[in-house]
Amino acid sequence: MDKGAPAAPRAPVQDVYFGVHVSDPYRWLENGTDPKVVAWAKAEDARTRAFLDRLKVRAKLHARLTALISQTSPSYHDLVAAGGRVFATYAQPPKQQPMIAVMGRDADPAQARVVVDPNALDPSGATAVDWFVPSPDGTKLAVSLSVGGSEDGTLHVFDVATGHDSGLRIPRVQYPTGGGSLAWRADSQGFYYTRYPGDERPVEDRHFYQQVFYHKLGDDVAHDTYIVGRNFPRIAEIALDSRQNSKFVLVRVADGDGGRFEHFVIYRDGSVKQMTVFEDQVVGAAIGPDDRIYLNSRHDAPRGKLLVMPLSDPNLADAQLLVPQGDGAIVSDGEFAGEPITVTASRIYVREMVGGPSRVAVFDHAGHAKPDLPLPAIAAVSEVAPLGDGALLYDVATYLRPRYYARYDEKSGKVSETKLAEHSAVSFDDAVVTRQMARSRDGTKIPVNIVRLKSSRDGGANPTLLYGYGGYNISMEPHFLGAAGRVWLDGGGVYAIANIRGGGEYGADWHAQGALTHKQNVFDDFAAAAHLLIADRITSTPHFAAQGGSNGGLLMGAMITQHPSLFHAVVSQVGIYDMLRVERDPNGAFNVSEFGSVTDEAQFRALYAYSPYQHVRAGVRYPAIFMATGANDGRVNPAHSRKMIAALQAATASSLPVLLSINDHAGHGEGSALAVRIDQTSDYLAFLFDSLGMTLKE
Repeated sequence: MDKGAPAAPRAPVQDVYFGVHVSDPYRWLENGTDPKVVAWAKAEDARTRAFLDRLKVRAKLHARLTALISQTSPSYHDLVAAGGRVFATYAQPPKQQPMIAVMGRDADPAQARVVVDPNALDPSGATAVDWFVPSPDGTKLAVSLSVGGSEDGTLHVFDVATGHDSGLRIPRVQYPTGGGSLAWRADSQGFYYTRYPGDERPVEDRHFYQQVFYHKLGDDVAHDTYIVGRNFPRIAEIALDSRQNSKFVLVRVADGDGGRFEHFVIYRDGSVKQMTVFEDQVVGAAIGPDDRIYLNSRHDAPRGKLLVMPLSDPNLADAQLLVPQGDGAIVSDGEFAGEPITVTASRIYVREMVGGPSRVAVFDHAGHAKPDLPLPAIAAVSEVAPLGDGALLYDVATYLRPRYYARYDEKSGKVSETKLAEHSAVSFDDAVVTRQMARSRDGTKIPVNIVRLKSSRDGGANPTLLYGYGGYNISMEPHFLGAAGRVWLDGGGVYAIANIRGGGEYGADWHAQGALTHKQNVFDDFAAAAHLLIADRITSTPHFAAQGGSNGGLLMGAMITQHPSLFHAVVSQVGIYDMLRVERDPNGAFNVSEFGSVTDEAQFRALYAYSPYQHVRAGVRYPAIFMATGANDGRVNPAHSRKMIAALQAATASSLPVLLSINDHAGHGEGSALAVRIDQTSDYLAFLFDSLGMTLKE
């Protein structure tokens, strides 16, 4: 028992599922507005704050991270070409929030100009851009803004030339449950947008039942036209796109988070036609400038195949097979996936996953293969942005180099790096990345990416941090490790990332093998990656830590309860832990397609078999644990962290700390101010440095 923890009395509530009696001793901690819960949570956070502030390394880490991040050059991402210009999200540390900038078609950052600056709109740093969409003529900018990491967005429209806010306000266009989206009409005089219900629905439905409306500039919002969505699922997640061909709007509808999609097209006259249904297994689409729709189909092709059909007479049964399934997995649509298919006047670009690293396959409109876009080894591409002049920009990210953009000329086939490149104050010239394969319990090979100093030596004593996620078809792609990665290596650490099942690294089968009743594979894969690092004498349990967040927090909960002696320390952020209650959360219905439901007996038994909260056992020597959550989290209910930490503090037989940090100014992570992010990173790194006996090299 963690004797220094705030008192959390047990008040067991009994539930019965298919004859199985399940006790929930901390159900009372689910009510976040109960004064007793508020007081307990404040005491937990104060205890954690006092613990961390006593660590001398914490102040050093915070100062080092702040200095390194402040020296980082401005960076650009989310590029969109419109009206002969390029728009981008623009980050300029130490400013608290990214901005929106515009530059010429040559994408020269020296000529970039800020159009929307949330730091000026709200000097506290609490207001963030959720997303933005420029009009086709490049004169206007639609922006969703939210506060305090809530992702609860209100739509604004800004004039690009002056930066003037038009005064338009459309609330409820964005929320963490189903996201939000917008697409302009070709004439730039109106747009289609997503909207959640207001008073016409009960409170419990107001972050569900997303629908599409049309707004004409200058009209009263109250008169906006309903377009489509009344027959969509309660948990529909809608994305709108007209960027590749402004004459049409592609409507992608996800059935929650399980990877099933329907596709509709809004025609120029405002009519709507359905292209695919959920059962068709079409998981990606794009409308090309040739007025054809290109589809990523996983029907009899778990890694994806490319189909095409005309918008003038679309019929999926008559769609032409353009590119058959290959050895790479075509990226599916989804909130975090980016655009999988980009079509220009002469080329088709298809983003593929090859076990974690990216590949961009290139074809002509007849489906004939052209050379892939050039990439370094173990790299990722998340954006392919056509400029409309026979050229395009694509970003490149690796673990050791900051993101940069390359320009590809379709006619000559030449590639050149642009000035759109982030320059970091940290260098990884002294580091190396290797990729090894672990073998999971069922024999499946699991890629493990290992980043370490060239001077590090094996022997089992390297402080090592293993990161994983494993869910929602989200792949762990290479990304620049930045300031946090640098200080970790400077502390003598090794950093590893496991490409476990549940993600999309190898296509639909890889995801399916880590979802629903197969979720245990995810935990077995991560444990196998850990055992590989130990077997190769890179590290050993006294020097070993694990980290994950959100769905990766569930992974951490499973590691704590299934393998309590494997890691010495665990960092779990905004995690899900009570799998029998998750579907009851405010946005829990969105998770059923990924995890399953307790109303289905087979799925209940699978959930109960691994649910971390139900498997905390008294008298077990649990590792050092640092959990973090945000009070404004609309994606994962903070109650999971409260209940799990209370159970662990009561049960642990080790003398290691079991801590909970609750940030009142953060949500799930999206939209948090830079200062909040630096604080949170300093906290978990200080915890790890202390737990593993690390020192920060001066």
